[in-house]
Amino acid sequence: MLLNSILNSLIFFFFFFFELVICYFIIEKITPEKSWKEIVENKNTALAIVIASFILGISFIIGMAIHG
Repeated sequence: MLLNSILNSLIFFFFFFFELVICYFIIEKITPEKSWKEIVENKNTALAIVIASFILGISFIIGMAIHG
């Protein structure tokens, strides 16, 4: 029973992580600037907040879909 719960958690984690990475690359492709370069090199705090909000939003949506 415990092993089954751990296995399910790992499956959902990898599914979630894979989907989150795909969503990030989609956002990266549709934005005119490279977000990572803009955040790190140009210290763009506003863009960092937008990307963090995007990640939290997608995480919430996927979490609710998994939870039911």
